[in-house]
Order: sequence, then C-alpha cells, then structure tokens
Amino acid sequence: MNSTEVKLQYDVCKISDKAVPVIIVAAGSSTRMRGINKQFMPILGIPVIARTLMTFESCADISKIIIVTARDSIPDMQLICEKHMINKVTDIVTGGDNRHQSVMKGIERLDKNDLKVLIHDGARPFIDTATISAVACALENFDAALCVSKINDTVKKVTEDGVVLSTVDRSMLYAAQTPQGVDVGKYKNACNSLANVEELTDDASVMEAAGYSVKAVIGSGRNIKITTPDDIAIAEALVKGESEV
Repeated sequence: MNSTEVKLQYDVCKISDKAVPVIIVAAGSSTRMRGINKQFMPILGIPVIARTLMTFESCADISKIIIVTARDSIPDMQLICEKHMINKVTDIVTGGDNRHQSVMKGIERLDKNDLKVLIHDGARPFIDTATISAVACALENFDAALCVSKINDTVKKVTEDGVVLSTVDRSMLYAAQTPQGVDVGKYKNACNSLANVEELTDDASVMEAAGYSVKAVIGSGRNIKITTPDDIAIAEALVKGESEV
C-alpha cells in the first residue's frame, strides 16, 4: 500500500445477514464550487461527506464503506471518519480521472465474497437508510438497482437555438439518483464489453447498455446533490426544516 491510500482498522458494527458494501465516490474536482472541495463544505457545522457517511454507518444493510477521494483529501477524510465515528470504513483510496475510473478503484478493494455492491455520490448527504435498504434489497432479484425521484416539472424538448419542439410526457420520467447497486461480476463484464463505458454517466446506465435488468426504487426529492454554493443554502434549509418538525 502506498502513501496515497489508507487502510482503517475499525470494528464493523450494525450489520444484517444480507448486508452489502458501499463505495462512496468523493473524488470530483468541485469546479462549480469555486475551487472549494464540496465534500468538506459544512452544512450547519457538519461537513457534507460526514452527513453522507453517518447515514450509511447507521444502516444495517451496509457491511462496510469504501471511500474513493482525491489524493490530497485522504488525510482530511480519515480525520472526518475518526471524528464522526464512521466505524464501517475499511478503505480510503485515490480516485481516477473520471467517475467510472473512481468506481473501479473502489471495486478493486472489494473482497472476493462481495458479490453485490452499492455506489453512492459523497455529495448526496440527505440519503436515508430506508432508501439504501430498498436498493440493496432490489439486488436480490435484479442485476442492478437505483433510486429515482419523480419529475414533477413540465418537460420541454428544445432545439439548440432555444425553439420549443414539444412537451414531453412526464408520466414515466424519473431523475436518477444514488445509491445505485450492481452485481459485481456482471458489472465487470459490462465494463469490459462496452466501448463507451467511460462516457456513460452512471452505473445503472452501464448495466442498461449491456442488457442487464435494472430496478428503479422510488426515492426522495430531498436526496439532492451538492454541486454549487447555492445548494449549501438549500441543504441548510432542509436541515433546519427537520429540526423544526
């Protein structure tokens, strides 16, 4: 193991008999955050990534957590795990040049008996344990699964120069979120068989393109992804709303 990787010797807790590992992808460049690493941005005092990790830590259907992050973020990531008692973390590894490569870095750290795995964006701090469990459960009958949220806005098909062509029927339209889950062996086969695998934007798309069955689990519109500074304000409002209920 080189200096850009960390192996954490924590006692694993809160695990069900059907628990699966999760890869937390947190290696993005945060270009829309004005150079600030969005994973470490505080939401009312608690970093984005800490909120994400705490939910997976408390989910009984998660056996262990593998974090994929930027090389220079590894020390800070380890400190966050220790401060917030994220005991299920087993590995913190350096990500690749794109999301797909980062996911594969995480998959390399799975044990041979890890037949299924969940993959989640570190910048989605409002995922809940019920949705995590639902996606994990769906992997028992499908090759892949993901959580989605219903699109409520009216959707328009528009040309490049801004001319509206039509209104799209939204009754079957959903926004893809994470976590997403895959059968590890079939995912590897899909990656090896697809020439454009690095162009696909999520793991469910990889499995779809390779012809595998994918189950959509209805999630929550609260499962937002922190991308811009404005999203932090939205996230703080969500947390404040929870405290007022």
